[in-house]
Amino acid sequence: MAKILSRPEVTYKDLPIRNEALAEEVIQQVEIAVKYAGYIERQEVEVEKFKNLEDKMIPDVFDFSTVPSLRLEARQKLAEIRPATIGQAARISGVSPADISILMFG
Repeated sequence: MAKILSRPEVTYKDLPIRNEALAEEVIQQVEIAVKYAGYIERQEVEVEKFKNLEDKMIPDVFDFSTVPSLRLEARQKLAEIRPATIGQAARISGVSPADISILMFG
């Protein structure tokens, strides 16, 4: 039933086998959970990745200007703000996900 319900044009009431006694709020939650399961799962993976970034420390004396692959704007922002972790660096406006990847692996 979940596979059928995951189709965009199908609602819970379209299912051949369903519980008519369910409250409308429950039906709505079931539809959302099934239809957006893939998106929710991907988002949870992203949240876990982000949590891991919070634990990756950046040394206090790190010289961002020595990382040639970083964009100039990112170097300037990082040098000015001096984030303590990769997670903090990822939240700085002007620092892109590509810049964060370079910091982590570069």
